[in-house]
Amino acid sequence: MVRFHEHGGPEVLRIEEIEMAAPGPGEVRIRVKALGLNRAEALLRAGTYIETPPLPSGLGLEAAGLVEAVGAGVAGFLPGEAVSVVPPRSMARWPAYGEVATFPAALVVRHPPQLGFAAAAATWMAFLTAYGALVDIAGLRAGDVVAVTAASSSVGLAAIQIANRVGAVPVAVTRTAAKRDALLAAGAGHVVALAEEDLEARLKGIAGPEGVRVVLDPVGGPIFEPLTAAMARGGILIEYGGLAREPSPFPLFTVLSRSLTLRGYLVHEITGDPVRLERAKAFILDGLASGALRPVIARTFPFDEIAEAHRFLESNAQFGKIVVTV
Repeated sequence: MVRFHEHGGPEVLRIEEIEMAAPGPGEVRIRVKALGLNRAEALLRAGTYIETPPLPSGLGLEAAGLVEAVGAGVAGFLPGEAVSVVPPRSMARWPAYGEVATFPAALVVRHPPQLGFAAAAATWMAFLTAYGALVDIAGLRAGDVVAVTAASSSVGLAAIQIANRVGAVPVAVTRTAAKRDALLAAGAGHVVALAEEDLEARLKGIAGPEGVRVVLDPVGGPIFEPLTAAMARGGILIEYGGLAREPSPFPLFTVLSRSLTLRGYLVHEITGDPVRLERAKAFILDGLASGALRPVIARTFPFDEIAEAHRFLESNAQFGKIVVTV
């Protein structure tokens, strides 16, 4: 199991032998084959996440593997079945980084067998986050123009695929033109390079007089002003992060004049609601089975290089999801 005894950089991560208890009532223990990495784990490790567990602490939100054992009251899962995990609310309570991991049965999913363990471990955080924001909350529909910032992230790429699946027009917003061709190949209808183009002008040129109805953003900061300036009347901007170091201005008069909604969002809104989660799972599993949705993996690392995987995570050089194989 991977744990950290102090907050800090990737070097504080340690692989330790920990005796695992048998799964309790309503739990499933998994023999882990692959892990998906998320920025939340780097924040927890650094001591800046919304959750602050006592130390030492485990970490990790996504895993895929084989059912090893089930606790009392669990039906529908058999030892040896291939499964993956919907991210739990607390990674300290349900840590995924390990050779074995235990999760609530309600968060364990039998994924399409053709997906493979690495892709399955790269699926749920990205696609649930994007689905919850775009489909569940924003009601994205055919013909809508949706701006997706941090577009080369795993969530950004999932959002592009979901937008295409419902017939919307995804506009990928990225820092430079270096990833333009890759984003177009990944399904973006248009790509805007922040450091090289006028964001407001480009979005208005793409969306036309109707404007951008939906914005999905994990960045915040100064781009709030050009993003909202290009939005449609009654549009919605969904904020699911806060990567910018600069303050995020509130564009008061633009919001008033266009009746905009600026909304904070956490994936827990979906994963914590059984009805909404089942709808999301059905949408995603159908898309995975048909090939319309496909996790994009940037790079894989072996388990004993978990610290190096975290260094790559924090380099911002990846295109898609980082996966660790066990």
